[in-house]
Amino acid sequence: MFDKLLEAENRFNEIEKSLEDPETVSNQHLFTSLMKEYKSLTPIIEKYREYKKTQSDMEGAKILMEEETGEMYEIAVEEYKDCKAKIEGIEEELKILLIPKDPNDDKNVVVEIRAGAGGEEAALFAYDLYRMYSMYAQANNFKFELTNANETGLKGFKEVTFMISGEGAYSRFKFESGVHRVQRVPETESQGRVQTSTATVAVLPEAEDVEVELNMGDVIVETCKSSGAGG
Repeated sequence: MFDKLLEAENRFNEIEKSLEDPETVSNQHLFTSLMKEYKSLTPIIEKYREYKKTQSDMEGAKILMEEETGEMYEIAVEEYKDCKAKIEGIEEELKILLIPKDPNDDKNVVVEIRAGAGGEEAALFAYDLYRMYSMYAQANNFKFELTNANETGLKGFKEVTFMISGEGAYSRFKFESGVHRVQRVPETESQGRVQTSTATVAVLPEAEDVEVELNMGDVIVETCKSSGAGG
């Protein structure tokens, strides 16, 4: 683990220097890429540096325990115990931080909800899912944008598509993808019978812009017309 942390800290320092280079700043694509990597490494490095400081404090307390007596010895013992407990906690946090991240985690997402089995009740369930996701997005300061909706007569959705923008949007919503099922007495049921309805949710990371250089020498233009009647 500590080899990985040392490697991450070295990379962090390299990026920090690169971001100060005018050539890097002038290259927008490179600058954006390095900033993303720098931002992803920051919590790991901050926690690692906290670990090293606590380790140093613990070693200092250990030296005092060997040299001091009386009240100073007791203070050193307490400091040593506190640092040791803190280090154990930091090590667990570092293990979690070092788990490889999905490269799409920080991207915006496009979400599509479609009513499945259950007729009108499934459409109402799709609306409930849409409302739940939109309220969750707003509560977590994500930008919410409705892009397409096919409504039914009872204010349900046959399908609805929307975009959620913000840092970490995909990491929050990616596990929602799949078939969702609900069992309840629907608003369309007059006799109080429980009905099972489904809706499908697709969560896709927003595609990145791709720069394509088109060589017109590789382009073939053909013009065709019909020679028969009506051509």
